[in-house]
Amino acid sequence: MKYFVLGIAVLMYVLVIAFQDKKVWFTSAAALILVVLGMIVPNGVFAQGAGESAPYWLYVLSHCLCEIINWNVLMIYVGSMAIAALFIYSKVPSRIADAIIDNSPNTGIAIVLILAMTGIISIFVENVATVLVMAPIALALCKKLKLNPTNFLLGLAVMSNLEGTATLVGDPPSMIFASYAGYTFNDFFMHEGKISIFFFIQAGLIVGCVFFYLIFRNEKEKVQVEKTQVVSAFPAILLLAMIFGLAAISFLKIELPFFSGAFVFFLGVIGIIWFMAAQKKSRGEAWKMIRDLDWETIFFLIGIFVVVGALSESGLLSDFAQILSGVIGGSRFAGFVLILLVSIILSGFIDNVPYIIVMLPVAKSLALSVGASGELFMFALLIGSCLGGNLTPYGASANVAAMGILKKEGYPMRFSGWLKLGAPFTLLTTAAAALLLWFVWA
Repeated sequence: MKYFVLGIAVLMYVLVIAFQDKKVWFTSAAALILVVLGMIVPNGVFAQGAGESAPYWLYVLSHCLCEIINWNVLMIYVGSMAIAALFIYSKVPSRIADAIIDNSPNTGIAIVLILAMTGIISIFVENVATVLVMAPIALALCKKLKLNPTNFLLGLAVMSNLEGTATLVGDPPSMIFASYAGYTFNDFFMHEGKISIFFFIQAGLIVGCVFFYLIFRNEKEKVQVEKTQVVSAFPAILLLAMIFGLAAISFLKIELPFFSGAFVFFLGVIGIIWFMAAQKKSRGEAWKMIRDLDWETIFFLIGIFVVVGALSESGLLSDFAQILSGVIGGSRFAGFVLILLVSIILSGFIDNVPYIIVMLPVAKSLALSVGASGELFMFALLIGSCLGGNLTPYGASANVAAMGILKKEGYPMRFSGWLKLGAPFTLLTTAAAALLLWFVWA
């Protein structure tokens, strides 16, 4: 039964990689097969804590729905997506970009600052949405300068992917990590008296800014822009309320399992109500905004949670951790480098969400086997899998979005063209983050 579960998971991953546009169908089908199989075969797939009083099929169903599927992560993601959509609608990001261009000494520095701002926005806003809202600003600036927008658009994508890892609400992998490791919003900044993932990512941001400054340093012309009219500051207030609210929840000793998710979801609902009432939008317009949220990722995550839950409870992940432990031979540094490099390479070609869900328990187990802190290997996994998505044009959804915009503008980019900038950027930023991580946590 263990190897049957493995076969279902491997087949699912192969199909997801081969047919990205239908990945939800494959993860949902795999999850459904495993749930049905778990109901039929007692202790075969989901073997933990089977209830004796209730029918076994009912235990499996409730176990999957209430414990394996992480509703807290899903509510945080839905709520933060709604707030992000309203933040973009408010035109606040465009207004900030206009101010940066207007107050920068030259265009080269303005471009680097806009890229840094893109990263900072991406800490709280979904990466693709960040690229879509910043791309028109970049294209308008490039047209005024008669500048090829390729490097600028690539920069928007890789900087958004970089900073999306920095906080609990930045990207699904960070939410998944927080759920598995029991991290609060504040733990991303400080944990056990040591600096945490946020600061390792900022080391990468600094290196990334230097990298792009060297590319755009010759753009000395000063450009005047018309300042964008802000629609409303309320979405920005909601965004700040989400940030500070999650920080405050981190200090509260409340044992409610879905408290932070319910809080963010509630703010998203307030935002939609504001959109309809204060902005006088129809139910149709509000429904379109809700419908345009990234529901595909939500259903994708549900399927992945079930599949990885089956892998874990069948004992396969423990077996994999033992195999890796034998490969590294008890060396902490070898294990650290192995996790980092494998994560970078794989995430350049496959979706990092299912990968990180599978590998988190493996990384923690591997770290403990060599006498290291679990954080050392789990942080390496998070950094490698998220920053590794910058390696290729297909490693992250934001990259695909940037490529699509460039093609539409008449600047199609080849795989090799992306690698010329994407590969060195990935290696340099990952190395900076990993070095600081090793220095603090090793």
